[in-house]
Amino acid sequence: MSVSSVLRLFLLASVWGGSFLFMRITANSLGPAFLIEGRVLTAALCLLLIGVCLRYRLNLLSNIKHFFIIGTTNTAFPFLMFAYAAQTLNASTLAILNSTAPLFGVIIASIWQKEKLKLKATIGLMIGMLGVVFLVGHQAVTLGDDGVLAIFACLSAAFMYGFSANYTKVAPSVTPFENAHGSMWAAVIIVLPLLPFIPIREAVTAPISLSVITLGVVCTGFAYLLYFRLVKDDGPASALSVTFLVPLFGILWGTLFLGEEVGINTLIGALLVITGTILVTGFSLKKAIKNN
Repeated sequence: MSVSSVLRLFLLASVWGGSFLFMRITANSLGPAFLIEGRVLTAALCLLLIGVCLRYRLNLLSNIKHFFIIGTTNTAFPFLMFAYAAQTLNASTLAILNSTAPLFGVIIASIWQKEKLKLKATIGLMIGMLGVVFLVGHQAVTLGDDGVLAIFACLSAAFMYGFSANYTKVAPSVTPFENAHGSMWAAVIIVLPLLPFIPIREAVTAPISLSVITLGVVCTGFAYLLYFRLVKDDGPASALSVTFLVPLFGILWGTLFLGEEVGINTLIGALLVITGTILVTGFSLKKAIKNN
């Protein structure tokens, strides 16, 4: 992995870790529906502009079913669940729970793709889930039922990410840019009917508007392009390591900008989840570097 790729990797992790910071800032004011509609619409417009400038075509109608599946499982539903959870949980917890997606991906693959779970992956699942239990137990004590429901929402989102990852193995062959662009427009349509039922709670201020724009342009549109560039240059194995870095940045940004306290439970939970994910995915930094 080149120096430029390592820098892109850390930049991507910092951007995705920052998405939980911005959701935490905006969720209680906008509510999940308006927050996510603003996020995906801004991202879709950003990608449209990039597509026009770079002359990338989007074959929307010929792949509309595919885009709606991706738009639901990889964008609209998980985004809404994390936005709901952001009303209760801190940015650190959101980022840690997001990193459980590969755990669910392996479980789904064992059922759907008939992939046999190895002993190392099984141990990783147990360790990762222990980390989740550690977080759930603490949130149940400090936040009550609201905290448990929020964590369940995050895990549901992570499950959908795992499902989406498995779906892409049997999905139509579409370019990474089309996947990102098409799924964003599909998500815009999917979230739109929810707006009348989940209204805005408070007046929209300049900081809130700026946070939503940043979520859409930087944490979604720009991040997708950065991720796909990383996959193209260094392969999926190297790009996968971003999963382990996102919680670290989520904790860092939450502490620096929101004054969130990082308790021992958060650190232990993060360590267990990240360790479990590494074991489950079989990720090896040495192999990733050697293959590049």
